Amino acid sequence: MNMETPPPATTPRPQLWPLRPSHTKLTSRLNSYMATTRIGKRFKLTERNTTFTTELRAGTATFLTMAYILVVNASIITDSGGTCSVKNCTSAIPICLDPPNCTLMLPPDSCKLPPVDPGYTDCLLRTRKDLIVATTAASLIACLSMGLFANLPFALAPGMGTNAYFTYTVVGFHGSGSLSYQTALAAVFIEGFIFLIISTIGVRAKLAKLVPKSVQVSSSVGIGLFLAFIGLQHNQGIGLIGYSPSTLVTLGGCPRTSRAALAPVFTNGTIVLMPNVTASGDILCMHNRMEDPTLWLGIIGFVIIAYCLVKNVKGAMIYGIIFVTVVSWFRHTSVTEFPDTDLGNSAYEYFRKIIDVHALETTAGAISFKGMNTKAFWEALVTFLYIDILDATGTLSSMARFAGMMDSNGDFEGQYFAFMSDAASIMIGSLLGTSPVTTFMESSTGIKEGGRTGLTAITVAGYFFLAFFFTPLLASIPPWAVGPPLILVGVLMMKAVTEIQWDDMKQAIPAFMTMILIPLTYSVAYGMIGGIGAYIILNLSDLVMFLMKKYGIKDKIRSKSSIISQGSNVGGSTNTSMATEKYVNYRIEDTV
Repeated sequence: MNMETPPPATTPRPQLWPLRPSHTKLTSRLNSYMATTRIGKRFKLTERNTTFTTELRAGTATFLTMAYILVVNASIITDSGGTCSVKNCTSAIPICLDPPNCTLMLPPDSCKLPPVDPGYTDCLLRTRKDLIVATTAASLIACLSMGLFANLPFALAPGMGTNAYFTYTVVGFHGSGSLSYQTALAAVFIEGFIFLIISTIGVRAKLAKLVPKSVQVSSSVGIGLFLAFIGLQHNQGIGLIGYSPSTLVTLGGCPRTSRAALAPVFTNGTIVLMPNVTASGDILCMHNRMEDPTLWLGIIGFVIIAYCLVKNVKGAMIYGIIFVTVVSWFRHTSVTEFPDTDLGNSAYEYFRKIIDVHALETTAGAISFKGMNTKAFWEALVTFLYIDILDATGTLSSMARFAGMMDSNGDFEGQYFAFMSDAASIMIGSLLGTSPVTTFMESSTGIKEGGRTGLTAITVAGYFFLAFFFTPLLASIPPWAVGPPLILVGVLMMKAVTEIQWDDMKQAIPAFMTMILIPLTYSVAYGMIGGIGAYIILNLSDLVMFLMKKYGIKDKIRSKSSIISQGSNVGGSTNTSMATEKYVNYRIEDTV
C-alpha cells in the first residue's frame, strides 16, 4: 500500500533575540530607562505614577497656554511708561548758555499723553522689548526653582491682575500715578521679602490652614470658572463673550471691523475725555455678532481638544493649540493673526524674524527706594502683600488639589519649598523690572496632561529659555488658540464641586460666594475674601460660644445663673411661710 510520506516537521528557526512587544517602543524604553536613573529617582517618577515623556508633554501644554504672558505682561507694564520720562520727548530743547554745559528745557507732562510725543513712543518701544526679556527671565528662574526645589508641576510668571494694579493704579498711565515706576518696584521687592520671611518661618502654611475647607475647595472651582471666563473673552480667548454697557457682558463674536473702543469721558454739558486716561481695546461689539471667523476657528480648536479628551488622546491640548496657531499664521485670510493694517504689518515683520535676541537695557536694576516715606508707597506694599498671600496661596492649594496631591490635613508634598520659591520669585522679578510673580492657573493644563513632578516646571523653564531667541514665534500665538484649552480646563476643575456640603448652608453659602466672585471680580484674592467673610458671619455665633467655652466664660455665667435662681427660690419660700403664719395667727385670734 502506497502511503504518502508526510512532510517533515519544520523546525522553527532559533531567534537571536526575543520578539519585542508593542509596549517596548522607543518612548517606553526611554521612560523605563529614565525611571531608573538619578533624574528619575530625584523627581520620583515611579512614586508619582508618571513618566519622563509625560512630564515633557505636560510642560509643553502648560507653556503653550501661558506663552501669551510674555507679550501681554510687557504691554501692560509698558503702559506705566517704565523708565521713560519727559526727557525722552522730542520737544525737550537743550539750552547751552555756557557751552558745553547745557541744560534741558523739559516739555510739560502732556507730551506723554495721547497724542504721544514720537520720542516718548520710541522709548516705550524699547521698554516693551526690555519687559518681554524681563518677563521671560523672571518666569524661567521661578519655574526652575519650583521644579528643582519643590518638585511640583507648577509654572510661575508675572501675574495678571497684579500687573494691571501695578500699572494703572500705583504708577498710573505713562507715570501719571502716585508712585514712579522705580519706586513701585521697591514696594514689590519689600513685599516679596516680607512674603519670603512669612513663608520661611511657616506662618504662610498656617495661614493657609486657617482658610475654611469649603472656601479652599470652592476656590478650585472658582479658578476653573475664572479660566473658562478668560477663554471665552476676546483679549485672551475665542471672543464668544463681549462687553455690554447695560448688562456688562453679552454675546460677542464680532469681526475686527465691527468692534469699537471705549474711553471714560465727562458728560457735564459737553463730552470731554477725562485727563490722564486712555481708551480701551476694541471691546464693544457694534453688530455682526457671531460672525467673526476667528471665533469659529477657535470653536474648531475647542472641538478638536474636546474630542481628544473624550477619546483620552495624550497631548490633546497641544494639538488644538498648534492647529489653530498654524492656520492663523497664513496672511491674507479672514483668520490671520497679521491683518493688512499698520499694526498687522508690524507684527508680521517681527514674526518673520523668527529669532530675535534683545538685551536688557533699562528695566533691570531700575528699582529705587527714594519714595518709601510716602503713604502711597505703604498702601501699595500692603495691597501687594495681602493679594499675594490670598491669591498665590489659594492658587497653589487649588493646583495641588487638582493634581491629587493634597492630603486630609490640607498639606501637600513640597509645599514649604513651593512657598519659598513663590515668594523669592517676587523679589527676583522686581529686580528685573516686572510686577509680582505668582503661580499660574494655566498649570492645570499640564496637570491634565499628566504632569506630577518638577520636570513639568523645568520643561516650562526650558521653553522660556528658548523664548529668549524665539520670541517672535511665541508672541504670535493668537488668543483664539489659547482660549479653547482654558475653557476645557475649567470643565475639568469643576469636579471639586461635589466635595462641598450643599445641604449645610453654613458651608454652601461661603463656597458659592467664593466660586462666583473669583471670575466676576477677576481676582482669586477678592473671591476668597468674600467667601471667608461670609463664613465668619454665618459661624459667628458658634465662634462666640466656642471661645466662651474655651476660656470658661460659659461655665461662669451658668454658675452665676444657678446661684441667682437658687436665691430666688429660697426667698420665695420664706415669704410664703411668713404669709401663711400671719394668716393662721389671725384666724386663731379671731376665733378666740
